[in-house]
Amino acid sequence: MNVTIYHNPDCGTSRNTLAMIRQSGIEPTIIEYLKQPPTRSELIELIAAMGVSVRSLLREKGTTYAELGLGDPKWTDDDLIDQMLAHPILINRPIVVTPKGVKLCRPSEAVLDVLPNPHIGRFVKEDGDVVNPV
Repeated sequence: MNVTIYHNPDCGTSRNTLAMIRQSGIEPTIIEYLKQPPTRSELIELIAAMGVSVRSLLREKGTTYAELGLGDPKWTDDDLIDQMLAHPILINRPIVVTPKGVKLCRPSEAVLDVLPNPHIGRFVKEDGDVVNPV
């Protein structure tokens, strides 16, 4: 089973998502997207596969979003994609790609929707929240 995660190891949600994938029995391909950003075509494909708007994939917190004025509706989808490629931290994460679909996994348990084996048993997130309590 080929599973890919666009991952930021400094993000708790991303770490929890990766741990859930591993608990499901899969060792995914890990793309640290801040070091290895997607290409324009890859980013466009991910957005299309998720069925979300370009704007909804923008991350605001802890980024240059406000500094760049990206909340202004003047920005086109192409402009926003340009900004995400120039500043990958603007890409919300983690994004998980599986044969069952592509999903922005916020919250981290959203990954269960696209895992081939979503029955991972009890999982305790880094913040102590329990997913699938037994």
